[in-house]
Amino acid sequence: MKLHSKYLEGLRIRPDREEQARRHMPVCEWPGCEKAAEHPAPKGRDREGEYFLFCKEHVRRYNKSYNYFSGMADEELREWLERNITGHRPTWRMGANAGGKAGAWRFAAGFSRAQGWRDGYGLFGDGPQTRARPRRVLPPAVMEALQTLGLDEEATSDVIKARYKKLVKELHPDVNAGDRSREARLRDVIAAYHSLRKARMV
Repeated sequence: MKLHSKYLEGLRIRPDREEQARRHMPVCEWPGCEKAAEHPAPKGRDREGEYFLFCKEHVRRYNKSYNYFSGMADEELREWLERNITGHRPTWRMGANAGGKAGAWRFAAGFSRAQGWRDGYGLFGDGPQTRARPRRVLPPAVMEALQTLGLDEEATSDVIKARYKKLVKELHPDVNAGDRSREARLRDVIAAYHSLRKARMV
């Protein structure tokens, strides 16, 4: 009877993993080794995507001695490191290509300032143009508090404080000879100011 019969393999409580691996995997490429090759190891520079197949013991040995830059001169290594910053892709200095494709596209498309087209960010070499500043987008609760104080989303911290002080002076009963008819409005102003403080607008 064969000790390693395929019929008896499944009957063992713990199948021999190394024996299974040897049957289903290629043999280690290390000279003289016949173990299963479970671990890929890179073949080296200029052979990206190509791998040796080693067993665990020999892949460790190979990795200890592996040097991607072996045989590369100092100047080549320096150039490689510089190109590695950009992932070895070609780059240009800012503005160096301004009159190239961008300028050709602009004239081919028939755009001009006379027709009302503006290059707000200076992408096509015309230089930055004056353009409206985008409005701030604030949460609804903050917008409501600002509107209670009679302000818009562009209001700064100093503007909010000054407006609050002015309204409190105008609406407070002590300033209005004890008249409490505007007390509800005063409460709204105080609540709005506290909301703006919580939202770190002040």
